[in-house]
Amino acid sequence: MSFSDLGLLPELLRAVADKGYDTPSPIQVQAIPAVLAGRDVLAGAQTGTGKTAGFVLPILQRLAADQAHGTSRAPRALVLTPTRELAAQVAQSARDYGKYMQLRTYQVFGGVNINPQITALRGGCDILVATPGRLLDLSQQRVADLSKVQVLVLDEADRMLDMGFINDIRKIIKLLPQKRQNLLFSATYSDDIRGLAERLLHDPLSIQVAPRNAPIELVEQRAYRVQKEQKRHLLVHLIQEGAWRQVLIFTRTKHGANRLAQQLEGAGIQSAAIHGNKSQAARVKALDLFKRGQITALVATEVAARGLDIKELPQVVNYELPNVPEDYVHRIGRTGRAGAAGEAISLVSADETTYLRDIERVLRRAIPVVQTPVFKIVETAPPAASRSDRAPNRTPGGGGGHHGGGGGGHHGGGGGHRTGGRDSRRGAGGGSSGTRSYGQQRGRSR
Repeated sequence: MSFSDLGLLPELLRAVADKGYDTPSPIQVQAIPAVLAGRDVLAGAQTGTGKTAGFVLPILQRLAADQAHGTSRAPRALVLTPTRELAAQVAQSARDYGKYMQLRTYQVFGGVNINPQITALRGGCDILVATPGRLLDLSQQRVADLSKVQVLVLDEADRMLDMGFINDIRKIIKLLPQKRQNLLFSATYSDDIRGLAERLLHDPLSIQVAPRNAPIELVEQRAYRVQKEQKRHLLVHLIQEGAWRQVLIFTRTKHGANRLAQQLEGAGIQSAAIHGNKSQAARVKALDLFKRGQITALVATEVAARGLDIKELPQVVNYELPNVPEDYVHRIGRTGRAGAAGEAISLVSADETTYLRDIERVLRRAIPVVQTPVFKIVETAPPAASRSDRAPNRTPGGGGGHHGGGGGGHHGGGGGHRTGGRDSRRGAGGGSSGTRSYGQQRGRSR
C-alpha cells in the first residue's frame, strides 16, 4: 500500500514524498482513513512508528477542505503534548507536511517569554500545538480562543496523566465546543488511558498496532551489573571502546544529569545535559549540538523521553533505571526508529534489581544481562559547567589522565591491574605505577 491509496490530497502526497516516505506505517494505514472519516480514535503504537503523521496528515486535509471556517483566526485543531520538545516536534511535522497548503501552525509552551506567543496567537493559526499549562495561561489572558476547535488530539496522553496534567486537561476540554472530533495517541496503552477514553471519546475506533507496552523490536537490549559508584567509569569505557559517536543517556534526577554530563566532559567526552530546569534556549541549543554531532553524549531526564526526534540514533543508555517501568519503553524508543536498528544498554546496580524485574514484567520478556567488561577507574576534575551552558566550540575541561599524585599522573599502587576495591582505594606496596580495572569477577552477571 502507498500513501496515495489512503485518499490524501496531492499537496500532502508531495510533502510526504519530499520527506522520503513512500509506504505508510501500520498505524498510519489504520488511523488516517478513520480520522478523515471524522471518527474518534484511540490509538496505541510504539514510539518511532509514525503516529505523529497518523494524525497530522488527515487533520491537515480536513482543515483544508473546510472552507467555511477558513477565514477564522482561532485554531481549528488543538494538539496537547506533555513536553516542550514534543510540542515543537509535532508543530514542525505539521508545517513540513502542510507546506503546500495555506494553513498556519503555531506552538506554545512554558519556559519561554509568553509575549511573542501572545502576538503570534493574535495573528491567528489553524493548528495549535500546546502544553496544557501554558495554554491555560494564554486562555486566562483571553488570547487563546478555543471556541472554534474541531479536532482535539491528546498526544502521549499517558505521559500527560503521569505528569499530573489531568486537571489542566479537564479545564481545557471545558473551553472547547462539545461537538468535535477527539483523538488519543500514545506509545503505551495503560488502564488510565482507557478510563480517560471512556469519558472523552464517542464510539472510537480502537487501534493497537503493537502489543501493549512492547519495546521496539529492532532495538537490541542488554544490561550490565555494576556498582553504583562505578557506573560512570563503565559508561566512559563503553563510549570510548565502542567508538560511539552519538548516545542518549537517561538519569532519574536533574542534578544527576548535570553531574554526569560534567564527569563525562572531564573524561574527554563532549557532553550536555537536558532537563526541566534548563531554559528552553539551553535545551534547544543542547539538542541542536547533539543532532549536528558536536557533542557525543546527551544526558537527559524523563522530560526528554518524549519529543526527541533524532534520526538513526544508535545508542540509548539507562544510566539509572526508571522507577516507572513503562518509561523504559519510551526511553529506548528514541533508538530503533523508522526501521533503523539500535542498542539500548542499562547499567543496573544492586538497588535497582526490583526496577529491572518490574520492567521485565511489563515487557513480558527478560532483558539479557551480559558479562561486564574490564574497565578502568579514571578520576578527572570535572569542568565548571556542562556544554549546553557554554559556547559550542569550547574545549572540554578536565584532564584525561589517571587519578593520583606523583610526577607521571598514574595512580601509585601495586603493579598490574587490580580487581575490586573502592574508587578512592590505593594499592598496597611500591613498584611501578598501575591502573585499577573493574569488571569480570566483580562486574560479572549473576
